[in-house]
Amino acid sequence: MLLSRQYYQMVDPEQLTLPAPRFLRLPEVQRQIYKNMFDDRMQWPPPERYKFRVLKRLVEAMEKAIEDPEEDEISDDLSNRLTQHMARPFPTASDAAQQKSYVTYSAPSRDALASQITVLEARSLLASSGTTGFRTWEAALHLGAFLFSENGREYVNDKTILELGAGTGFLSIFCAKHLGATHVLATDGSVKVVNDIKVNASLNLVDDHQRFETAILQWGHTLIGGVTDRRDRGGHCDLILGADVTYDVNSMPALIATIRDLFELYPQVTILISATVRNQDTLAVFLGACDMNGFDVEHLDFPVPKREDQIGFFIPTSTTIKIFLITNSRGSTDAFAL
Repeated sequence: MLLSRQYYQMVDPEQLTLPAPRFLRLPEVQRQIYKNMFDDRMQWPPPERYKFRVLKRLVEAMEKAIEDPEEDEISDDLSNRLTQHMARPFPTASDAAQQKSYVTYSAPSRDALASQITVLEARSLLASSGTTGFRTWEAALHLGAFLFSENGREYVNDKTILELGAGTGFLSIFCAKHLGATHVLATDGSVKVVNDIKVNASLNLVDDHQRFETAILQWGHTLIGGVTDRRDRGGHCDLILGADVTYDVNSMPALIATIRDLFELYPQVTILISATVRNQDTLAVFLGACDMNGFDVEHLDFPVPKREDQIGFFIPTSTTIKIFLITNSRGSTDAFAL
């Protein structure tokens, strides 16, 4: 189960958790690996290049696990599939990195039928596109894990949600499909990214416009009467999500202005920001701007689990991610504080 979840999330092959050698050499275990990971009938498989790298590592591990060559062997299905992969041409690593692939994220649950989200994403398209929205970032996975937790579910269940910088739509779709949100509006500043969110929503069967909507939202632009203003329809907003939206100090004034405007639209709204700490100074700018605007900020105690403790939404343990709860009980002290 763990290996399969890591595989469909396209965890680096060298970081996959393989079964112990005494299990790898068992025919029934090899049959299960083939059925769950390499059978052509799988609906949303990883790209061929990744499949080959994983299969190659598995077969090498199985060969090392064999103690008695007369009794132990590698299954014909796995051997034949490896031969097929070796015979076919693959795109170069750089070309493959630019292509969109199906990536399936399993929630951190010990249930064999854990909640899953499948998205089409291109993990290395940033360099050529100029936007970060074509892949699911670790901060989104970590915030998803928090919302899936017992303490986090209360923020989402039966709530109306807006996401800033939604990217692939992973978080918004997860809230709509598995966490009981009554309505979700996924926003991003890129037209192409928003179109991709619609594709991913359809892929996960959450494209009911009564419950799930998408919109283009440019930070810093007025929100009154815009796509996020649902007051004229009797609507409201309970929760605003933002994952990895604080990475660029140059975009901070526009982000803070948008947060301030959202508090004006919905004074009682709660905001959850998940921030990957790449640069302490950049995070300090964001927190300082929140303080100057009178926002109340609380750092939630929800650390990234150790690698051996992760059972879903896998995140490198070298990554420091912090989740902040932001409210506006004090009100803005300076309308121009950025």
